[in-house]
Amino acid sequence: MQNLFSPNPNALRKEQFDTLLKTQSVSIEKITSNGQTSSRWYDQSEDEWVVIIEGEATLLFEDGRELPLQKGEHLYIPKNTKHKVTYTASPTIWLAVHFA
Repeated sequence: MQNLFSPNPNALRKEQFDTLLKTQSVSIEKITSNGQTSSRWYDQSEDEWVVIIEGEATLLFEDGRELPLQKGEHLYIPKNTKHKVTYTASPTIWLAVHFA
């Protein structure tokens, strides 16, 4: 059993994605970031709900909105909403739920 609040020690150099649950209709991931950002736009075919478990991050949306997220804050991102991560604290632990 893993603890959601424990940073992944393997994520110091690159972002770490750990699948916690995967079924046909839902996928739950723990993401550990240490200052990583995304250079490309995410354009996902599934809806996503994210919550910051530890740390903080900033998301940029294609329409120009920039949204900072603090520990405990969560966000619903509808499918096909282009977005990217422009900032993460070290460490930042995300919980991401993808669903159809």
